[in-house]
Amino acid sequence: MRNRPNTDERQPALRRGAETARLPGAGSLVTAAGTLVAALALALGLMAPSARAQAPAAAASADCPALLRHSFNSLQTGETRSLCQYRGKVLLVVNTASFCGYTRQYEGLEALYRKYRDRGLVVLGFPANDFGGQEPGSNKEIAEFCRTTYGIEFPLFEKADKTRLAANPLYAELIRMSGQAPKWNFHKYLVDRSGQRVQSFGSGVEPDQRELVRAVEALLAEKPAG
Repeated sequence: MRNRPNTDERQPALRRGAETARLPGAGSLVTAAGTLVAALALALGLMAPSARAQAPAAAASADCPALLRHSFNSLQTGETRSLCQYRGKVLLVVNTASFCGYTRQYEGLEALYRKYRDRGLVVLGFPANDFGGQEPGSNKEIAEFCRTTYGIEFPLFEKADKTRLAANPLYAELIRMSGQAPKWNFHKYLVDRSGQRVQSFGSGVEPDQRELVRAVEALLAEKPAG
């Protein structure tokens, strides 16, 4: 008769086998847990700081009217400025020139800006050499002229050397929305706080002229959206 193995001797081996059989499952649980933690961290932005940084910018862009989603270099500082910083403001956009019969309007534009800026008016100047070649200088020369001659404080933007005014994406939109393109220097576009309505005023309309001032005041009286 064959000797039967002792039951007590078999138990440790059985337990070791059971532990060995369980180990792959435990490892899978650890791996799954690690994957879940990584996914949660990614979703929360803990592993992607650049994505977190982009979120506020995306939100700000979505809140900005399409008309203002353009950036230009400041004539005064050379820094790039997004027009979105002016959302909720009433804007008076003007193409300017230093050697034009209307150049004296700089004085009236600055006076209008200082009078109404606390109520939400911003004048935006875009020097251009499109009409009569009356803005031939460099950006540095234009900035110095505006500062020393008229004490300009309202925002001015750099002149584009190789493109005409109509190629400026902001002006392309203003022309489309108003149905009128500038025919000379110091044409004026008046934009409401929502960036949805544009009024057009010709070069001969002075900054202190009644029709323009009334239009500015009417738009300033409207409450900003939201």
